[in-house]
Amino acid sequence: MRLFIGIPLAGAVIDELSALTRRLKAGADTLRWAAPETWHITLQFLGNTTPEQCSCLVPTLRRLHLPRTPVVIDELGIFDRAGVFFAGVKPAAEMIAIYEGVVAATGPCGFAAEIRPFHPHITLARSKGDGRAAKLRELKAKISQHPRFTRFVASEFLLYEAFLSPTGSRYEVRERFPLKSA
Repeated sequence: MRLFIGIPLAGAVIDELSALTRRLKAGADTLRWAAPETWHITLQFLGNTTPEQCSCLVPTLRRLHLPRTPVVIDELGIFDRAGVFFAGVKPAAEMIAIYEGVVAATGPCGFAAEIRPFHPHITLARSKGDGRAAKLRELKAKISQHPRFTRFVASEFLLYEAFLSPTGSRYEVRERFPLKSA
C-alpha cells in the first residue's frame, strides 16, 4: 500500500479553491488538475508501506498529543523543477509541531524524514515535459489579484492510502487522528 499523512481542508476552502481552478482552466490546457477531493496539506509522504510498518504506524501516531493548528492559505506559487502549481500555507508554529511530531513518530516504523524543508502547500495542478515551468508561469500570470481564502483550524490529521491510475490519483482515508484543543 502507498501511504501518506496529511491535513484535510475545510469545506469552505475546497469551494474557494474549486472556484479559482475553474476560472484558471483553459480549453487547450495541458496541465493535469488535481481533483478537489484529493486536496490536502501533506505532512509526510510514506510511500510503499508493508503491513508490518502499517501495524507499527497507527498505534504510534495514536500516542501523539498534538495541538490543533490554524490554517491560512497565503499565496499561489509554482515549484518549477517539480512542475507543480500550488496554494501555499503559512507554517504556523502548531503546524510545524504537528509535522515534527509525525516525522518523529514514523521514524521507528522505518520511514525517513524528507530531506527538503517543510513547505506546507496544496497541489492544484501538475505539468509534465518540456516547457513545464513556462506553462506554470503563464498560468500564474492569469491571476490578476491575490485571492483570499477562509481561515480555519485543523482538528485532525489523516493517514491516506493513494491509488494511482492513468486518469489521476484517488485517496482513501485509512485512519483519523484528532488534534487536541489548546
